Amino acid sequence: MAVTAPAVAQQKLKYPKQPAANEIYDAVAQPAVPLGGLEAYAQYLADKQQYPTAALQAGVQGTVTVTFVVEKTGSISNVVVAQPVNPALDAEAIRLIKGGPRWTPAQHRGGVVRQRVSVPISFQIPGDAGAGAATAAGGAPAPAGATTVVSPDSPARPVGGTDAFFEWIQQNQKYPALARQRKVQGRVMMEFIVEKDGSLTDIKPVKRLGSGLDEEAIRLLKAAPKWQPASYKGQPLKQKMVLPVVFTL
Repeated sequence: MAVTAPAVAQQKLKYPKQPAANEIYDAVAQPAVPLGGLEAYAQYLADKQQYPTAALQAGVQGTVTVTFVVEKTGSISNVVVAQPVNPALDAEAIRLIKGGPRWTPAQHRGGVVRQRVSVPISFQIPGDAGAGAATAAGGAPAPAGATTVVSPDSPARPVGGTDAFFEWIQQNQKYPALARQRKVQGRVMMEFIVEKDGSLTDIKPVKRLGSGLDEEAIRLLKAAPKWQPASYKGQPLKQKMVLPVVFTL
């Protein structure tokens, strides 16, 4: 009697499918991250943002969503605006992304892959919310050692409007020779108090550019026309403001 060999079941081993060489992934096992981490990247976006003068004058603000591809080398490509707000803001958002640090590329299925990334970039005009400060309701001085913060019925604003104020800044701006020589441009964030009589006091830069631009921003605000002060329940109110003074070559 012939003896047949027992049948042996053969199980085919399944290996992970290698990602296609040029495929762009939206979802991956290990997403791409900017070199230095997300917190440092957010700081880069905040520090290097230059609010376009035209958008400031028009009072335009919002969030521009930019999408791009992080290549296998860590470089970025295909930078486009997915959610536009304003042509000037859109262009500035693209400039920020293109000028940013390299990335650590994404990994998926055991290999390095290309990934599509979306980054929202917010543009907000400082002081636009109009938060009041420094005096108690009705204009009475706040108790010693205390500050009462209220929302004014009418926030402080330049006499003649924001457009006229920024136009005055541009017309009276004297670009420092050192900054021009070094090709330094950008925005100096200035903090100041609009007093009850509309004068500007406690003028100081809170975000500097150097090369003489900070001093020029201080000079401009000290020489600027008076503002219409904030009011609360019909009484003038001191208000702290933060405003960018933009310098462009």
